[in-house]
Amino acid sequence: MQGCEKLWGGRFTDNVDPMFHHLNASIGVDKRMYAEDIEGSIAYARAIRAASLLSAEELQVIVNGLEKVKAEWEKGQFAIHAEDEDVHSANERRLSELVGDVAKKLHTGRSRNDQTTTDTKLWLRKSIDVLSRKLTKLVQVLVDRAENDMEIIMPGYTHLQRAQPIRWSQWLLSFAWYAKADIERLQEIRRRANVLPLGSGAIGGNPFEIDRRSLAAELKFHDVTENSVYAVGDRDFVAEFLFWCSLTAIHLSRISEDLIIYSSEEFHFVKFADQFSTGSSLMPQKRNPDCMELIRGKSGTLLGKCMGFMVTLKGIPSAYNKDLQEDKDLLFSTFDILDSMLVVVTGAISTLEVNNRKCADALTSSMLATDMAYYLVRKGIPFREAHRLVGKVVALSETRRVSLCELTLEQLRTVSENFQEDVAQIWNFTGSVEQYKVTGGTSMSAVKEQINDLRTWLSLSLHERIPSSE
Repeated sequence: MQGCEKLWGGRFTDNVDPMFHHLNASIGVDKRMYAEDIEGSIAYARAIRAASLLSAEELQVIVNGLEKVKAEWEKGQFAIHAEDEDVHSANERRLSELVGDVAKKLHTGRSRNDQTTTDTKLWLRKSIDVLSRKLTKLVQVLVDRAENDMEIIMPGYTHLQRAQPIRWSQWLLSFAWYAKADIERLQEIRRRANVLPLGSGAIGGNPFEIDRRSLAAELKFHDVTENSVYAVGDRDFVAEFLFWCSLTAIHLSRISEDLIIYSSEEFHFVKFADQFSTGSSLMPQKRNPDCMELIRGKSGTLLGKCMGFMVTLKGIPSAYNKDLQEDKDLLFSTFDILDSMLVVVTGAISTLEVNNRKCADALTSSMLATDMAYYLVRKGIPFREAHRLVGKVVALSETRRVSLCELTLEQLRTVSENFQEDVAQIWNFTGSVEQYKVTGGTSMSAVKEQINDLRTWLSLSLHERIPSSE
């Protein structure tokens, strides 16, 4: 590390210890933000030009130089030097090499404290839009499959026990609504993150009267931060995004867990396509749902990253501290993992094969016990009493070792005289699901209503769901 000159090194006489430099440097991680750093720097150059800190000629030299730096990154020609701590210092160093001393004016009034959080917000804003589009695609796939498979009736489960018959489409759409809520939450995070910190300096603000609102407009932020100490120390937007990713991953984990169970030989409701299945190195017959198991596992990894960053935030005082440098690695890796998870889940569901016969075979008359209680309610019996009576019917069927539908009318009437010949009508699974016609129910009409509502929501372009400042 000989001759390693730092941007901040004027008051030091000795070089930085090499191991400390290695620990301190983030260029290996934050180089991913090279484009955002250059975008912010060009906008800032124009702001200080408007404040008469650059001449028009100097501004043009700096802008042209930064565009050359960006081109080097894009072509894979940018050479990272040993003294480059981060992407900000690397870009400034290269700019100086290209345009000379005028590059030293670019950082006037700016700190890496407000620079790095600006770059992070610019990167996050774009990444949020990527995830919004992929989640929207997942909703589309779920809705399409729900519409195509509407005739399939399957057991609905609570506590992993057979509960009531529902449409397969109702199960699919339950996760479409989770994903829709995830998208709406993500847009709220985007809106809160889309506030410009640039112009806050290191902690006290900017002394050169730059026009921060014009700077925000150029960078497409909808507002500016109102407090410089808050601006440079704030990473709540990172924490919110990491939490959002964790929650969204939990939703993906839950659908994965269901599909893992449904794909087992014991259920055999679904079969994954070959491109989303794996085999065993020992057992030739195996078809493993590793795509879903990986989703389930990585959801825990994302939750761990979120918790780790929350602990980091808990331990630091106000304003900027170097601990905050940890945000980039967590942010980037979390995005990459969730991005891959969404692609895999969407692909696996779109190619999933549903076994209609197995779903139907799993339906049992015991799942219509609630229907029997409703039958008695329609005869004028209060629900709690009806529930108690059907409980006795269930006990009777277990004692006689027959299913509910195999009990004779005479046997039913030993429990209640209200059972009549028409009780036989309840042993119909299609009729059972069709009684749930209210909004949100599992009848054909209620499922179609959900599909129509989701299609209406999907018909809004992603642009319309993103703040108008974009």
